[in-house]
Amino acid sequence: MKLVVAVSGASGAPYARRLLDFLAANADLGVSADLVFTQTGKQVWKQEIGAEPRYPFKIWKNQDFTAPFASGSSMYDAMVVVPCSAGALARIAYGISVDLVGRAADVMLKERKRLVLVLRETPISLVHARAMTQVIEAGAFVMPASPSFYSGPKTVDQVVDTVVARVLDRLGIPNELMKRWDGLSPRAPEPVEEP
Repeated sequence: MKLVVAVSGASGAPYARRLLDFLAANADLGVSADLVFTQTGKQVWKQEIGAEPRYPFKIWKNQDFTAPFASGSSMYDAMVVVPCSAGALARIAYGISVDLVGRAADVMLKERKRLVLVLRETPISLVHARAMTQVIEAGAFVMPASPSFYSGPKTVDQVVDTVVARVLDRLGIPNELMKRWDGLSPRAPEPVEEP
């Protein structure tokens, strides 16, 4: 799989880091990734993570439209924007390709490839809701970065994993980052009180 990973300027860099860590550690899955940061994505990464990211992936500048995934003929399979700001989502929804992230997302939509937008915004305004509707109708998956708790996460990293596991699922990449839902455990019957 040829994958584009974009990091925009919403809070949530730990989601991006966990996804990139997983991809780097699981090269045997056959995923080759290209990475692009928005300017604010780099700023937020520095604030929330610290050090510049070091991964075995090609990193593209956000204004470099020579990147192969800026064209549908390059045959990339999927893209994820993680985290995805509400502004980035709106620009993608309406085809405003002013940077490489927007152009790559536009390519994914026009080529009917998988596009996953991990929205990090709350509360949601009507403007956001309309942009989400638009981009979903165009074929993208919008995944608010909403962790789940049924797997019993004990650490912040395990909470992050509940979101990243679902992102990987949408991309079709097998993973065991969290315990999957398998229904409620049967409960012992309540004792019956004697009258």
